[in-house]
Amino acid sequence: MKKINFLNLGKHPITNNFLSTANPKNEFFYNLKLSYHTETKLISLNNFVPPKKMFNNKYAHRASASITMREAYSSLAQKIKKKFNSKSILEIGSNDGVFIKHFSNIKNIGVEPCKNLAELTTKMKVKTYDKFWTFQLSNQIIKKHGKFDVIYSANTISHIHKLDETFKAIENSLNLDGVFILEDPSLLKSLQKLSYDQFYDEHAYVFSITALKNITKKSGLEIFNIEELKTHGGSNRVFFKKIKNKKFKISKNVYHHLSNEKKFGIHKLKTYRDFAKKVQKSKESLIKIFQKIKKEKKKIIGYGATYKSSTVLNFCKINKNFISYFVDTTPTKSGKFTPGSRIPIKAYKGISDDVDYAFLGAWNFKKEILKKEKKFIKRGGKFITHVPYPRIISK
Repeated sequence: MKKINFLNLGKHPITNNFLSTANPKNEFFYNLKLSYHTETKLISLNNFVPPKKMFNNKYAHRASASITMREAYSSLAQKIKKKFNSKSILEIGSNDGVFIKHFSNIKNIGVEPCKNLAELTTKMKVKTYDKFWTFQLSNQIIKKHGKFDVIYSANTISHIHKLDETFKAIENSLNLDGVFILEDPSLLKSLQKLSYDQFYDEHAYVFSITALKNITKKSGLEIFNIEELKTHGGSNRVFFKKIKNKKFKISKNVYHHLSNEKKFGIHKLKTYRDFAKKVQKSKESLIKIFQKIKKEKKKIIGYGATYKSSTVLNFCKINKNFISYFVDTTPTKSGKFTPGSRIPIKAYKGISDDVDYAFLGAWNFKKEILKKEKKFIKRGGKFITHVPYPRIISK
């Protein structure tokens, strides 16, 4: 399969490697380049980072830290129970158990290679395998627990490098009438919003519906429904069934999504080369905003030391010379420094009165943040964002 590079975002660190010191020795960096696959129309990192460097017992992200995500997973769990009446469910990438815990009344199994997170779900009495998802693991789980009515995975499949094996293992683990539900950032939305920060070490891929259709058919799976989500700046919830499963009919919205992607040019290399040019202009505009504010001697902090923000900070060379510190609600990030850019991170206790601007590292939670920070805005505080273009916002 031929790959063509279209965007070079430079050298980047491991996004979840929050630093204990501002001057670490031998911090790992890799070249973040994006590639277009001519056959499948898949978009990927040109070179993958070894999984164990990213997913280990120091993994920092907690899905339950966000009110928005807690509510979303709770709502989805109720919807799945009602719609599929499932008696068994497997979650690939169960994180801290924010989703799988809602299925305590049926057979619920988690797969989470980060041991510190797997321990959390185990304490919830959810049988959790602290291993990477493979075909061999799927057979091991089937042997002990049988096959599943529902397999769910949010923001995880795009992390796994061997996609053919991944989807074959999912097909292998489903009952005949079983359903696989995948949630991941939408490539179309990323291109439309110019959110180049969706690309980082963990996101080996950012999926289009076109690419998912192309790569899953050889694994015996097909898409039968799609729901658009606002999470992570625009995601797709994609429902798969076995090709031989006649219980579910393919929804018209599948064809609608494929048609929209074709109109946008998701299958054309030119689309990605144009995207690369826009990203470079976005970088230049964002740097100018920071430079102007610092020239005025105003104080800037970061709001949400997210994985996505790491891409922006390191690509645009924004460091502690521009941002005094980040605030974040995740306890494991407090007292540490952002990877690569090495900006201090403080526990969130509101925005200090001496702060003039806050860079939205968690821009995808903008609505939630603006509502939460009315006091900051009322006294003249402003936010900086780079999506869909670099600008200053105050409401």
